[in-house]
Amino acid sequence: MTRNILRIDASARRINSISRALNDHIIERLSTDATQVIARDLATGLPQIDEDWIGASFTPADARTAEQHEILALSDELVAELQAADTLVIGLPIYNFGLPAALKAWIDLVARAGVTFRYTAEGPRGLLTGKRAIIAVASGGTEVGSDIDFATGHLRHVLGFIGIEDVQFITADRTAIDMEGTVRAAHDAVDDLPLAA
Repeated sequence: MTRNILRIDASARRINSISRALNDHIIERLSTDATQVIARDLATGLPQIDEDWIGASFTPADARTAEQHEILALSDELVAELQAADTLVIGLPIYNFGLPAALKAWIDLVARAGVTFRYTAEGPRGLLTGKRAIIAVASGGTEVGSDIDFATGHLRHVLGFIGIEDVQFITADRTAIDMEGTVRAAHDAVDDLPLAA
């Protein structure tokens, strides 16, 4: 059975990136001969949503103009990658206590009413259920789970909002204090990852 992994790198740093190295290790750990990996590098940049994007998104698909379909083309591509994936592997460097801007832009492009979640009488319901997410977190001084960590809780909530509730964090935090120890512990945690959710 083929396993489809969507790999997302959000670090602006392509060389000596801890989150990218952890993503490499996670992919290696999970991969078999039947694994297909789609890689999305957010360091190349994503557009911010604007008024035209919002207008296109909230126009029924069969009523959209050709221009509106074009406006949503990248969003549609990103959503299709998510829909096809069994497992998400996301590199999350913490920048200034929060998400990198590129990762927030990705969230804005994939969190779409009627596509990845819908509103019901009981509240919003995520439509991307049955998926697993593994998040490789790296930070220089922010302790994951502390009062100044506004990144991991945000990402966990967003993933749950679109239906992905099986979320695990591999953490290399406070590297400015103990680089060798925290990175080694994170890689050891990758080695202990179960191969199936």
